[in-house]
Order: sequence, then structure tokens, then C-alpha cells
Amino acid sequence: MVGARTLASVRRRLVRVPRTLAEARAGGSPALPPLPAEAQGYLVTSLPEGQCAALLGGGMLGFVRQRYTRFYVDLTLEFDAWFAGLSANTRQGLTRKARRLGGEVRCYRTPAEMAQFHPLARALSARTYQERLLGAGLPEDLADLQRLAAADAVRAWLLLLEGRPVAYLCCPAVGDTLVYAHVGHDPELAALSPGAVLQLAALRDLFAEGRFAWFDFTEGEGRHKRQMASGGVACVDLMLLRPTLANRALVAALAGFDSGVALAKRAVRRAGAERIARRLRRG
Repeated sequence: MVGARTLASVRRRLVRVPRTLAEARAGGSPALPPLPAEAQGYLVTSLPEGQCAALLGGGMLGFVRQRYTRFYVDLTLEFDAWFAGLSANTRQGLTRKARRLGGEVRCYRTPAEMAQFHPLARALSARTYQERLLGAGLPEDLADLQRLAAADAVRAWLLLLEGRPVAYLCCPAVGDTLVYAHVGHDPELAALSPGAVLQLAALRDLFAEGRFAWFDFTEGEGRHKRQMASGGVACVDLMLLRPTLANRALVAALAGFDSGVALAKRAVRRAGAERIARRLRRG
């Protein structure tokens, strides 16, 4: 995988062991469940980087698939304190984008409100790159959203311009943590950053409500996550495989591929730096 694009895939049945934000912040190592006979190993996601050694060994082949910071927002702060903690460029950029775009933000939390939110957000989701390229659009099951809403375990928002939805955000809850699960915006308005504007409004609502303690930006990185976060945990996704010849060959191939990608990225960065230097020399 390079960025969000998968260039090739090898089928392996893995038992996924995801870590919640609370578990990642606690820093402990998970107890792995028994491995079914038909499974080739485990994929432990959001494992605190310092816990890799605790899971390596025991005869399994270990391979780090990706490294990232699991960003979050501490909602026990006041909104003004959180906002003041962002960089000056981020604060100015968000304020400018919100002022330029305008629009109306609606928040949804009850089962009846989810019935209003879902069809509008689904129509928008079908047009987003998250759904078209990544298969990560808003689920079609309204009943599941309403079940969560009945338990006060979901929040959702729409940003509308002249009555037309241009961005949506839908976040289920895990305990006192709201999870950044489903998000998208109108691709025709990407230059106006409707997703960032909606995210800012949603966080403002959450600080004011005081129902949740954490906003979890989940696995993987992104500039908007880094800019808006109040903290983060250095994590890895660790693959543990049975030590078969086929799996040893797979680990070697993945290591070679990742090394090649890293080399190509360094070459691109070096070429970019050299072009900038040449422009500076030319004045």
C-alpha cells in the first residue's frame, strides 16, 4: 500500500486485535486470543510503539506494517483553552475558512434526528472519495445508527450551504470517547475546506455539551488530525504470523517493498529540495 492506494495484495486470514484510544493511552500490551487453526496470525492495530517487544518472540514472525500517531482531543478542556493550544497558523486558517464558507451546521443525536440525517448524509457520502476509492462511506443501515442514538452513543453533524449538504461527520461512542468514524465532503467544494469547517463546529458543540471526555481521530495520520489534536500516542500496526516458509517469504517481500517505497520517497524529497535550491540560486 502506498498512501491510500493498494498496489497489490496477498491473502492471509488474520485475527484482528484493535486497540481503543483508552488502551493505547494506557500503554499496555494486549492479551492475544487463541489463534484458530485456519488463521495465519494476528494484526494488532494501534499498539503503543513501546509495546512491540512484549509481543515479539514466542515463535511468531513479527512485522510492523505502519507507524503513526493516534491523535485525539481532550474534551475535558474548555474550548478556548483547546483552541489556544493550536498553532497560530491553524487558528487563523480555521477562522478564515469558517468565515469564508459560512453555511449552517446541524447536530443530530436522537433516533428521530438520525432518520433526518441519514438520507442526506448517505447521498453526500456516495459522492465522496472515501466511499468511491476507499469503501469507507457512511453505512446504509439506518437502524444501527438509531440503536446507537437510543443509547446516547452517537453524534452526527451536517454542514449545509443554501440548504444543500456539503459535509457530514458521524461519530459513534465507545464509553466516554467519541470516534472519528465516518466523514466526507462535496468534492466540488474541496478548495473551501468544508470538512475542516464542520470539524471545528462539531468540536465546539462537544466542548459545550460535556458528555464525552475524548475525541478519537483513530488510526492513521492526516494533516487535519495533527493540526487539531491536543495529544497523541505513537503507535504501530503489528502483524504476527505463523513461522511457515510462505509467511517468511511474505515478510521478506513486504520488507523489500517498504524499503523501496521509503527509498523512492527520499529521492522525491531530495529532488524537490534540489529544485528549490536551483530556483534560489537563480534568484
